[in-house]
Amino acid sequence: MSRLLIHVEGETEETFVNDLLADHLYNYGYEIVSARIIGNARLRENRGGIRAWNTVKKDILNHLKEDTNCLATTMVDYYGLPQRGDRAWPGRAEAGTLPFAEKSPCVEDALLADVAKDLGGEFEARRFLPFVVMHEFEGLLFSNCQAFAEAIARPQLAQQFQDIRQRFATPEEINDCPVTAPSKRVEELVAGYEKPLLGTLAAIKMGLDTIRSECPHFRAWLEQLETWPNQHGT
Repeated sequence: MSRLLIHVEGETEETFVNDLLADHLYNYGYEIVSARIIGNARLRENRGGIRAWNTVKKDILNHLKEDTNCLATTMVDYYGLPQRGDRAWPGRAEAGTLPFAEKSPCVEDALLADVAKDLGGEFEARRFLPFVVMHEFEGLLFSNCQAFAEAIARPQLAQQFQDIRQRFATPEEINDCPVTAPSKRVEELVAGYEKPLLGTLAAIKMGLDTIRSECPHFRAWLEQLETWPNQHGT
């Protein structure tokens, strides 16, 4: 049986993992699936923005070292990842210049390479699977705009959500401009949008099958998680 720890950016992703994703993955041979907010985010004086990569990496390295039979992954938003200075995440600045299909692989490959470098030659790279949500968690919720609107008790917004969705080939391509990122679009339509509560309710309402059918990058990650226990035999 396998143990999986998902290092997440905040309470929304933590709830998504614990209330929806974990139950699904238990069907694929996992003994434990849990989420951990990276960098003790609840204790931050300034809750805005994700922690510096060096801080996050310490959490991941410690976990992989302490539990040598565990599997680890991440669930963090591409939008808002620090790009420069001592808070920068590997690959994020370079990814900004690439076509959409190459953005997340650029960051994820760089994260894996950095962790593998610190753990040395005996580290089994398959134990760490970085995942970067494109462009952020709210993008996934545009997988079913009717369910999204109903779940947050705003059924009248279904068509407006759908109008946004139709401008992009997939929900994951709703972009990362500070004005037009998925969460910014939602906040413009929903006053007082409470991301941890309403975002999770929407995801539960539409279900993983809907999200995976509409979001190719999320689907690829989920399929890797589903096959991981058999690959490792832990």
